Amino acid sequence: MPYDNELLPGPDLHEPPEELDILVRRVNGAAIEVHRRLGAGLPESSYENAMAIEMTERGIPFERQKRLEIFYKGVRVGYVKVDFLVDGKLIVELKSVVEIMPPDRRQVKTYMRIIRQPLGLLLNFNVALMREGIHRIIASDFDP
Repeated sequence: MPYDNELLPGPDLHEPPEELDILVRRVNGAAIEVHRRLGAGLPESSYENAMAIEMTERGIPFERQKRLEIFYKGVRVGYVKVDFLVDGKLIVELKSVVEIMPPDRRQVKTYMRIIRQPLGLLLNFNVALMREGIHRIIASDFDP
């Protein structure tokens, strides 16, 4: 029997709502602008700071380093921190790495399950063109 707030398998959604898609496009636009101005190769924290500035200027609501609690059988067993929780429904994780690896994707998928949302973003700023660093993670991508 599931408990409230328990980390369960991913949402049973395959296509995110249109409002979430619009939010993703706005965040992607902010990331492209940050990358255009800063380029590749900086520490992740620099991109995080710049994304906070850019999203604020664009009126995109977000919480930075948001703490998400993890529950097991109704008992809090820990927490994780996400780089950004945008508008209370979009996980945005930033990286500045040579290559996105499977554990990076799993991390975002786990955070999505915690907040029960069908879509997340993994943004890697260490790329020549930002569009190459934008990774949409959708609920149907959840591992069994």
